[in-house]
Amino acid sequence: MLAIRHHEFGKPTDVLRVEDVDAPLPEVGAVRVRLLAAALNPSDYGMIAGSYGRLRELPAIAGREGVGVIDALGAHVSGWEVGQWVRFPGDDGAWCEYACASANHLVAVPKGVPLEQAALSFVNPPTAFCLLTKIVSLKGGDWIVQNASNSAVGVAVIQLAKSMGIHTINLVRREELIDPLRDLGADHVVLEGSDWTRATEAMTNGAPIRLALNSIGGESAIDQIKVLGKGGTQVTFGGMVGDKVRFPTRFLIFNDVRLVGFWWDNWSRENGLDAVRSVLNQVYRYMSEGSLKIPISGNYPFSQFSDALAHDKSPRLGKILLHPDS
Repeated sequence: MLAIRHHEFGKPTDVLRVEDVDAPLPEVGAVRVRLLAAALNPSDYGMIAGSYGRLRELPAIAGREGVGVIDALGAHVSGWEVGQWVRFPGDDGAWCEYACASANHLVAVPKGVPLEQAALSFVNPPTAFCLLTKIVSLKGGDWIVQNASNSAVGVAVIQLAKSMGIHTINLVRREELIDPLRDLGADHVVLEGSDWTRATEAMTNGAPIRLALNSIGGESAIDQIKVLGKGGTQVTFGGMVGDKVRFPTRFLIFNDVRLVGFWWDNWSRENGLDAVRSVLNQVYRYMSEGSLKIPISGNYPFSQFSDALAHDKSPRLGKILLHPDS
């Protein structure tokens, strides 16, 4: 089978290669899954570069997320059928044609979920769902603020929050993103560095901002802390820039602001597969009814993965997908 692999850590364009490797066969109690489509995520680049929180042994197949179809059953497998869609077993890499996994560890994708949405449903949408439901007890009418609002997590937050009756202030760095995010359901979209912090009281009609979602860091994170209401919480789940964040002494003391972190991988390990399936079932409900739809910017075969990487690094609104050439 074909797989996109790297034999050393480094820049993806330097270390990734399409290679022919042995296709796996399912052992007793396992199934084999054929990849239908896989997503490109920022965490993929961290794993390839060797800077992510969890790394694979080299040589490693790249990629973490995709959807596949069961194409072979090992002995003594029950409850699963050839032809079912499932999460592609990506623990050992998702940018490959086939992978095997224990039948007990599979996650089913319900009928009615579009293929492209299923391919990117296992990392960013569940992260967005947890950010809105597991950090602070939000209710309809509450306000939140987020940066990197055009990211996959950002657009998922906008749509999920709208369905939950939660209002959003969304920070972006390009003016051309304002109208598309409003079309997705954003209440307010503002430009980073535009002195937007002075206008939040007018945006919310005086209601406090209870939650800030930070995936950038630096000055963007500091601005978020400034606008949080008393007892508000900022949760950091990414760090797109390496700038230091000044310790917000004043806001911690006088506003009782709380700073926490979130990592979907860690949450999944700590809470177990049943909890993961429960979150994903909520995500799939929104996807099936059409209230959650992540934009897609491009779809590339393995043989054109370099083009996919270049597209992924360009200004865009939407995810990039990979699929086997066949």
